[in-house]
Amino acid sequence: MINLQNTSRFLSFLLLSSFFSLGCNPNKITLQKLQTEHLTNPIGIDASHPRFTWQLNANTNEIQQKEFHITVGTDSLKVAQGKGDFWNYESKSDSILTVYQGKTLQPFTKYYWGVSAKDNSGAKSNIEVASFETGMMNTKNWKGSWITDVDDDQIKPAPYFRKEISNTKKVTHASAYIVAAGYYELYLNGEKVGNHRLDPGYTRFDKRNLYVTYDVTKAFQQDNTAIGVLLGNGWYNHQSTAVWNFDKAGWRARPRFCLNIRVTYDDGTTETIVTDSSWKTHLSPVVFNSIYTGEHYDALKEIPGWNTSGFDASDWNKAITIAAPSQKITAQAMPPIRNIKEITPVSMKKLSNKHYIFDLGRNIAGVTKLKVKGEKGTKLWVTHAEQLDSIGHLDLSNIIVHYRPHDTLDPFQTDIYTLNGEEEVLMPKFNYKGFQYVDIKSSTPIDLDTTMVKGEFMHTDVKAVGKIHSSNELINKIWAATNASYLSNFFGYPTDCPQREKNGWTGDAHINIETGLYNFDGITVYEKWMADHRDEQQPNGVLPSIMPTWGWGYDWGNGPDWTSTVAIIPWELYLFYGDDKALHDMYEPIKKYVNHITSIAHEDGLTDWGLGDWVPVKSKTSVEFTSSIYYYVDATILAKAAQHFGNTEDYTTYSKLANRIKEAINKKYLNTTTGIYGSGFQTELSAPLYWGVVPEAYKEKVAANLAKAVHEANNHIDVGLLGTRTILGALSENGYADVAYTLAAQDTFPSWGWWIKNGATTLYENWNIDATSDISRNHIMFGTIGGWLYKGLGGIIPDEQQPGFKHIILKPHFVNGLNEFTASHNSVYGEIVSSWKREDGKVNYDVKIPANSTATIYINAESVQCNGKQIHTKEAHAFEVSLNSGEYKLIIVE
Repeated sequence: MINLQNTSRFLSFLLLSSFFSLGCNPNKITLQKLQTEHLTNPIGIDASHPRFTWQLNANTNEIQQKEFHITVGTDSLKVAQGKGDFWNYESKSDSILTVYQGKTLQPFTKYYWGVSAKDNSGAKSNIEVASFETGMMNTKNWKGSWITDVDDDQIKPAPYFRKEISNTKKVTHASAYIVAAGYYELYLNGEKVGNHRLDPGYTRFDKRNLYVTYDVTKAFQQDNTAIGVLLGNGWYNHQSTAVWNFDKAGWRARPRFCLNIRVTYDDGTTETIVTDSSWKTHLSPVVFNSIYTGEHYDALKEIPGWNTSGFDASDWNKAITIAAPSQKITAQAMPPIRNIKEITPVSMKKLSNKHYIFDLGRNIAGVTKLKVKGEKGTKLWVTHAEQLDSIGHLDLSNIIVHYRPHDTLDPFQTDIYTLNGEEEVLMPKFNYKGFQYVDIKSSTPIDLDTTMVKGEFMHTDVKAVGKIHSSNELINKIWAATNASYLSNFFGYPTDCPQREKNGWTGDAHINIETGLYNFDGITVYEKWMADHRDEQQPNGVLPSIMPTWGWGYDWGNGPDWTSTVAIIPWELYLFYGDDKALHDMYEPIKKYVNHITSIAHEDGLTDWGLGDWVPVKSKTSVEFTSSIYYYVDATILAKAAQHFGNTEDYTTYSKLANRIKEAINKKYLNTTTGIYGSGFQTELSAPLYWGVVPEAYKEKVAANLAKAVHEANNHIDVGLLGTRTILGALSENGYADVAYTLAAQDTFPSWGWWIKNGATTLYENWNIDATSDISRNHIMFGTIGGWLYKGLGGIIPDEQQPGFKHIILKPHFVNGLNEFTASHNSVYGEIVSSWKREDGKVNYDVKIPANSTATIYINAESVQCNGKQIHTKEAHAFEVSLNSGEYKLIIVE
């Protein structure tokens, strides 16, 4: 902690720094976006060697960092002066990422870190200061006990817990650390703490539990502080029944939690308030809650003041202490789930004074919030659906197929409320759904209108870092729908759909990793999910097809075509962020996984372990072909990782393995005379092109055959999930960008545009909107087009030799039929812009390269000018333009 005098001096320093940053700083560079563990001023982190990152912001072109200086300490003023009592480090490096290597960090401590940099002109930035606060750091540092109300997982109502504390001394700081199996809401003096939803994040509860930290100093500035906790079932006590049998999970039990509130007094002493059997508990008005189906709330059972000071809890029961779900508790170091956007219905249909249907106008993941007043005891049934039937009533048939109810007491995607007779605001606490339409039925007449019903779009609050805009409005809508589906399926882990499953399907996640990373800053969520992979991996290397899981998915759907998440996602994080931590953490799991595939591969070196090209239009590619390609991809990534980490023995071993797999695929499936793989399906031709399986001598022929296959399909796609990742990129990267764009911009079946033309605001699960199965209307699995727009049209590509967009490869494609296109991506170095427009027979191409980055542009054209200077090339029509940081205008004659 810093004292008031120290705080005042630090504020004065910040004011002076702000004065300079507003235009009076003579230096050319400033530093911005200081982050610890890819979070801004985080509290409650467990990293013993946290990563520090920053950006350069320059007011001139061609700025490169040449050295930096970092200090870390507990005194903010000293750190702001470039002095740290925990770490002082100086490096002649252009890196904007460094890992803490100072003195051992202590738990429950706020640290400040300052960074300054010098550029290639000799100009030096001011020192910018950020902070981070350590949390528990070790599971052994938790005090007190886990508590619950009863040891019975069949009880339906959610439990309340309370404790009142007398504050005998002045509190200068208080931090709350809470871990739960299930979900929780924490209250202090009647107010909910924070604006998070569905905390803590879902994990394999018997392996690892997450805790969340809050600064709660304000709540301890009075004589008494009342602490209240409401627990929800979440995935821990799954009382609904569906095909995945989460209700039979080995971890299943009554929700429980552990809370530590560490209080620091003005005399320097500390005290920890803990959970134990002295806490009181009572059943709450949340009479049922299920993450899968809905929530039921009885306002007649409300207990006014239950979480406030002075409440009489003499008739409440004592909490019981109970075993922790696991022996590992770690910090939840990622953005929380929140209500992100409130949506007012576009229409209301009143079927009677007891039955209304609302249309949000778009498909979302989230909940409905009601402001309603009805007769005391009135029951409301609020049901959510993605579609209406032929007479305009809700139709759940496309999303209810995996639900296996034992009775009618737990209706699917339905919240049930009992009103108290007063005006009430009602919203579920421990559930979310996927929907566009809301059906509200009541037991007695009520008056509703569109101002009283709101859709709350929920997802992990990841920052948008990408934007696409083009002269083709259909492309703009496809991009928006893709992002809507991506966010609808980002709830502390990547899911497939927000209604029917909510499962962390591996195939959907790695297929769409580029879509996610070009558009959103999601590294912390994926790092958390990689920890889930480590929790789930069996000793022989096998992973399940969904994660987290209680055990389902180890024997279905988990071949290399799906669970290559173990390799692809950490590799993509390395490419996009230049941060190899996830790759390092996953190195041994990747190795175990590749070794397992090798142990079960056929004699010819191929494998048919997998699901194959899921939900194709019509042509079904061999499972052995696609699974063997992903086996090759995994081995290749493992070899590259081995080389990166200096493991020469593994590099040799797995490079040879990758080559053997590649040779085996080509020997069995490539017709060297015709240049056709297998039957010549689009996936069969695009997958080996995209993933580098095709020998160099045959690439041109295979690419031509792919373009021909597309033409023969009337310029439409004929792929499933796996082919969706490869079809557009294989075309645009091999001379057929126009064909790729034609596919992307189609508006007739089968295509993304066909969905949009038929009213979609999110992506569907099936190309055929009239299919009888696989017909979720908010699925991310076909969303890879969202990443391709940045690469295939904008041409923004990370360079694996200088990852994190330290060096940017720009290969824009000025495709026929599109007059204007802009892609921007806020990389870890800053904003990259690739924008082109056709005017007067030429292409005006504007480029922005962030400070401390470089770029190389590759263009096929007749002539190229850059900032008024004619560019010359040694090879006809093939221009290669090297750029430093800055903004550039190119004029291109095609």
